[in-house]
Amino acid sequence: MTRPTTGDAYRDWGDPGIPAIERIERGSTIAGERIIRADACVIGTGAGSAPVAKELAEGGMEVVMLEEGERFTPDDFTARPREMSTILYRDAAQTTTLGNVPIVLPLGKALGGTSLINSGTCFRPPAAVLDMWGERFGLDGLNEKELDPYFRRVEREVNVAQVPPDIAGENALVVKRGAERLGWSGDFVWRNARGCVGSGVCNFGCPTAAKQHVGATYVPRAWAAGATTYTGTTAKRVVMERGRARGVEAATSGGGRVRVECDTVIVACGAIHTPLFLADQGLAGDSGELGRNLAIHPATAVRALFDEEIDMARGVPQSYFIDEFADEGIMLEGAAGPPDYAAMTTPYAGAEHRDLMLSYRNLSQFGLMVSDLSRGAVRRRAGRTEILYDLNGEDTATFKRGVELLCEMYVAAGARRIFPPLAGVPELRPDDLRPLTEREIRPQDLTLMAFHPLGTARADARPAHGVVDEELRLHGTEGLYVADGAVVPSSIGVNPQITIMALATRLAYRLLDKPSPQEEPEPESIAQPRITRPHAVTA
Repeated sequence: MTRPTTGDAYRDWGDPGIPAIERIERGSTIAGERIIRADACVIGTGAGSAPVAKELAEGGMEVVMLEEGERFTPDDFTARPREMSTILYRDAAQTTTLGNVPIVLPLGKALGGTSLINSGTCFRPPAAVLDMWGERFGLDGLNEKELDPYFRRVEREVNVAQVPPDIAGENALVVKRGAERLGWSGDFVWRNARGCVGSGVCNFGCPTAAKQHVGATYVPRAWAAGATTYTGTTAKRVVMERGRARGVEAATSGGGRVRVECDTVIVACGAIHTPLFLADQGLAGDSGELGRNLAIHPATAVRALFDEEIDMARGVPQSYFIDEFADEGIMLEGAAGPPDYAAMTTPYAGAEHRDLMLSYRNLSQFGLMVSDLSRGAVRRRAGRTEILYDLNGEDTATFKRGVELLCEMYVAAGARRIFPPLAGVPELRPDDLRPLTEREIRPQDLTLMAFHPLGTARADARPAHGVVDEELRLHGTEGLYVADGAVVPSSIGVNPQITIMALATRLAYRLLDKPSPQEEPEPESIAQPRITRPHAVTA
C-alpha cells in the first residue's frame, strides 16, 4: 500500500489496506482457566504494543495481545465528552499527579490505548534529541539515520499527512494570523487521519473512523496475520525461570484466568503502569531507576475573546503549531475544546461566567507544551497508584515565558480580551499585559495538564543507569522487553507517539532478525518541528 498524499489522506474514507477480520476473545466471557501456547505475548494494545504485535505476527510468530480495556468502534462514540470520558479513559480522565501543583494526566484504557483518544498529532523526534541519547545514555543505535526507515514505515502504516487548511478550523487560522504578523515560524500539524472532516472530538473517540489510531490500523493487521487479542484481560505477572521470560498470567473481567506460555514477553502498559507492573514482581533491575525519571511534557492553554466568530469546536482541535521557541522548550500547539469542557476552565463565576460562555463561539484557545526539566516518579502505596511530580523553578519560568508569548500572539491576532491560566490574573486587556509580565508566579499559580508520560523504564546502555538496553530488553533478563513511552529516556519536546511506534517497530525487526525496512517510500514532507538543540536532559 502506498503512502497517501496530503489531499488523498483527508479525502478518502476508510482504508482498504486494513482487513475486516477480527480475532478477539472477550475476557468477560472467560470464567474458567485457559492455557495458550504462543511465540510472544504483548501486554497492551497501544502505541508501542500494537506495532510490535503486528510486525511479529506478520513475521510468522504466534502472538497473543492482552488488553485490560475493551474494544470500542465509531458506533460507540457519541461525541459527548462526559459520556466518553467514563468509558475510554482510566479514572474517567481524572488521573492526577501529586506535588506542588496538581496536573491532570489523562490515560486511555481501551483497545488502541491512548492513541484512541489523543489528538492524532504525529511528529518525529528532533535529531538533536536523538544525538543526545547517544551521548548521555549510550544509545548510539537510536540515531536519526538508523530510525529513519522505521519512521517512514510507521508514518505509512497510520497514514500520516498534514492537515489541510479547509478543515483546520477558524481557531487555527486566527492563531496563524497572529503568528505570521509577528514573523513566528509555524505550520499545520501532521496527523494520522484519513477522511477527516474536522468533527472536533478527537479526544473522545473519532465518530467518523477517520483517525488512524493503532487500534484501527495495527491491531486489525495483526489479526489478519494470525494474532489474537484478549480484551478485558489484565496481566498479573510475567512467569520467569532463571532470569528468562516463560509466559504471562492474567485475570479476566469474567473472573477467569489466562496463562500464555511463550519465550518472548513485551510489556507495554504505558509509562505509568509498566514500572508498577514490573516492580510488583521484583523485576526492577539493579539500577534503582525503575519508576523514576518521569517526564510528562506539562501543558496549559490561553484563551482569548474576539469580535469575530471562531467556534473552536469546529475543525481539527490540534491543527496548527508554532515552533519558533522550541529550542527554549516551548511548543505552542492547538488545544481547542468543546463547550462543556471549556466551561470547567473558564474564569469567573456566576453572571460573568455565564456571559463568557454565551460568547463561546467568539472564544479561541491555544496550548503551550513545555519540554520539562522536572522529573517525577511512579509508585504503589497502600495498593494505590501515586504519580509524584514537582514542577521546578526552571520549568515554572518557561511556563511564564510561554504564557506571555501566547498572550502576545493573541494581541497580534486582534483579541479583545485575553484569559491566561494563572491564579490572580483572570483577564488581560490587549493594551496592557503588565499584570502578567510583572508578576512572579509559582507552580501552584498555574492550571496545568499533561498527556505524554515518558521515561519511567528508561533506556540506557549501562545497566547501572537504566532499566532497558538499546534493544529495549530489560537489563539482566532474557526474553523480556518494554515497548512503550517508559523507555524514552528524556523529554523530546514533541508529541511522542511516532517515536514510540518507531522504537517498537525496530524491536520487532530485531526479534525477527530482519534488516531495517529500507524499501519504505520517502514521505512528501517530514513531520519534524524546528528544534536544533535538546532543551530537557535527564541527569
